Amino acid sequence: MRTIHNTLRHAILTVIDYFYAPFKRFLPLQTFRYAAAGGANTVFDITLFSFAYNFVFKKHNLDLGITTLSPHIASLAFAFCFSLPSGFYLNRYVVFQDAGLKRRTQASRYLLVVFICIIFNYLLMKLFVDYWGWYPTPSKVLTTALVIIFSYSSQTYYFFKTKEPKKS
Repeated sequence: MRTIHNTLRHAILTVIDYFYAPFKRFLPLQTFRYAAAGGANTVFDITLFSFAYNFVFKKHNLDLGITTLSPHIASLAFAFCFSLPSGFYLNRYVVFQDAGLKRRTQASRYLLVVFICIIFNYLLMKLFVDYWGWYPTPSKVLTTALVIIFSYSSQTYYFFKTKEPKKS
């Protein structure tokens, strides 16, 4: 299992770092890796959302017995189940690999920021689709763009902040 992890991590870093050269003068490597890894995970998330909305839930409400989810909210939950673990993996092992924090600490911090992002996603999707009548997929794209601003700031400056070495 360790070999698969190392091979996957190395392959992802090789691809991302290959495209870094033109951006070297403008962006630190960690910011570029965050944008690339986060961008890939975002495309993955939006693709899953669109797939679930159109083909899994077929634009129909999901009756859970005690509550009913609109198709865009059910699709949001569906996509989240896959993009959460992939996002954590990319943040821990590709972007913030030098944070020096224990996996459990990073995971709990990551889950906290994800929980806040879920709330933002939910509220913005309800606003855009249910109140303003926008189409769900473009609403998801705009929602994602707004949430990324919060996510990047919180992960860079708090959740995956590099641990300062202890001074002797």
